[in-house]
Amino acid sequence: MKRLFKIFLLLCVIGIVIVVWCDHIVVKSSRGKIFDNVNDIPKNNVGLLLGTSPLGRTGKPNVYYVNRIRATVDLYKAGKIKVVLISGDNHHKSYNEPQYMKNDLVSKGIPDSCIVLDYAGFRTFDSMIRAQKVFGQDSITIISQKFHNQRALYICNHLGINAVAFNSRNTISRFWRIRMYFREKLARTKAVLDILFGKKPHFLGDPIPITFPQDTIILKDTTIKNSAQDSTKTIARDSTKKAIDSTSALKPDSTTKQPLDSA
Repeated sequence: MKRLFKIFLLLCVIGIVIVVWCDHIVVKSSRGKIFDNVNDIPKNNVGLLLGTSPLGRTGKPNVYYVNRIRATVDLYKAGKIKVVLISGDNHHKSYNEPQYMKNDLVSKGIPDSCIVLDYAGFRTFDSMIRAQKVFGQDSITIISQKFHNQRALYICNHLGINAVAFNSRNTISRFWRIRMYFREKLARTKAVLDILFGKKPHFLGDPIPITFPQDTIILKDTTIKNSAQDSTKTIARDSTKKAIDSTSALKPDSTTKQPLDSA
């Protein structure tokens, strides 16, 4: 019995060491590439908005979602990004993170033609690889909360993507902060192991080129575009989701509720 206890204790110690080590290298990889102030972050053609549920577990608005939308609008209106690539989960026809986010971005003044949807961003690892392999981007601005951005930057570093990240606000209660702290430690460990063991994304598919609008003038809350650009439309589609109408306005209902810490 003592022998089994010692083996168990040893395995626990090894596990803790691995988690701490993974957390350290993830944080280290993001130094100098993560920003809180929109004026400080360098410009990029594409802002990669990482999806999450619009509703929390209680049915109230998810503050992660709300703050990511605000951060994306701030970057766009400051001229720091030209196109928003929204990568999120659309595992079921009744749950569509990219479309929910697109609806809110359009309502806040970002043109439909400046938004591209990735319906197969089932997790952060998939979103990063698909941004490069499917959408052809080797330089991006990641948009999420700081803890999430650090992990995404680690993945980008190993994929050879030149990425920076903009931190949206993290205005959750102390209870949820503690819960997310431990959840994120495990998520970072999994991200490191995925890289080490050559994990593949769920789906790749055919390349989807992103078209960048030109001569965009930002005036207060409205974006006015040169009429010559009206003929240039960004095709928001994914080869694995061709049947989905990207222009439909889906609204979250009771079936779309996800935990508040969905990131």
